[in-house]
Amino acid sequence: MQYRPYGKTGWEVSALGMGCMRLPRLEAKDGVADVDKEKAFELIRYAAEHGVNYFDTAFGYHHRTSEEVLGEALDGGLRKNVKIATKQPSNVMKDKDNMRRNLENTLTKLRTDYIDVYLIHNVNAWSWPEFQRLGAWEEYNKFKEEGMIRAIGFSYHGALPVFAEALVAYDWDMCQIQQNFLDTEREATEEAVRLAGEKGCALVIMEPLRGGNLARAPKRVQAVYDDFPEKRAPAEWAFRHLLNYPQVSSILSGVTTLEQLKENIAVFSRPDNCAGCMNDSEKALLARVKSAYESIENAIPCTGCEYCMPCPSGVGIPNVFHLYNEGVMFEYAEQTRRSYMFATNAKRDASNCTECRICEAKCPQGIKIADELKTAHAALKGWAE
Repeated sequence: MQYRPYGKTGWEVSALGMGCMRLPRLEAKDGVADVDKEKAFELIRYAAEHGVNYFDTAFGYHHRTSEEVLGEALDGGLRKNVKIATKQPSNVMKDKDNMRRNLENTLTKLRTDYIDVYLIHNVNAWSWPEFQRLGAWEEYNKFKEEGMIRAIGFSYHGALPVFAEALVAYDWDMCQIQQNFLDTEREATEEAVRLAGEKGCALVIMEPLRGGNLARAPKRVQAVYDDFPEKRAPAEWAFRHLLNYPQVSSILSGVTTLEQLKENIAVFSRPDNCAGCMNDSEKALLARVKSAYESIENAIPCTGCEYCMPCPSGVGIPNVFHLYNEGVMFEYAEQTRRSYMFATNAKRDASNCTECRICEAKCPQGIKIADELKTAHAALKGWAE
């Protein structure tokens, strides 16, 4: 296993971090799928015993049970050998007393008296003002002074400007962003990697495989890989792209099976998968792969212009079509169906369409929106966790 500096903390962490958002699950009952503890314990313990020393979880993962599962799996000796990162989201930060109670509850679930890295969860354009109003990092400072946490960070989804603002608002120990070779010009972008490194902030990457989608290439994309003389699995190419950045401290992989975990450990243990490993021909390959993905036409020709919005029934029409198109593009619906579950929970899924067809009169692409929403809903519904 390769290890990398964790910003200015003085820690060395495994380049592969285990994400605990996609632990193996039992068959769903009544719309809820519990964690398969036996398999999850096996994964977590195998990782800790084979070089992985960085584990990432959060207050809300797996219906607020992920922290408990991780804590139980590491109990009995493994805890002292690893770093645990977990997060508190804005929706449970009602006030400062709540923030403290949530942390104390998390410590109990993790069976530990301190957390190595405590993150403000999901900073973005709408949540950032609320975190500022609460003075969240000021409370985190108190927790740090009391020994309950050892490093302070934030996780971020969104565009570069708010990330850049948040990054300089406080002397963070670390930050966590979504990046992969498809997202270099979206989300926080490649520039966020440079800015974090410039600030001396540990940088952790989430969604390196876009929810697993980049591990399984569609035929058109696989043909580009096959034409390249050096042979690597699609997942390794995606990881290699990120390992190339010296600013990256750890890359999270949300493994679900022991086979996936062993494959990932092998990739992150190869000495040639390191900072500065990508030569010009390899970078050109991934540029061609990205173009191949982008050349796959949308099954529903939605451009995301939002002329159809707002929907009087609350349907997030562009988002539904985006998820459906992404599922078609990757030929693998698991992650898109999971994302659709969140839209369903927020009552913005296609099942709320009343077929008023007001949106269709506004659509410059002439899409039969009500009909296409039915198609998308049939393909995306059914994920439970």
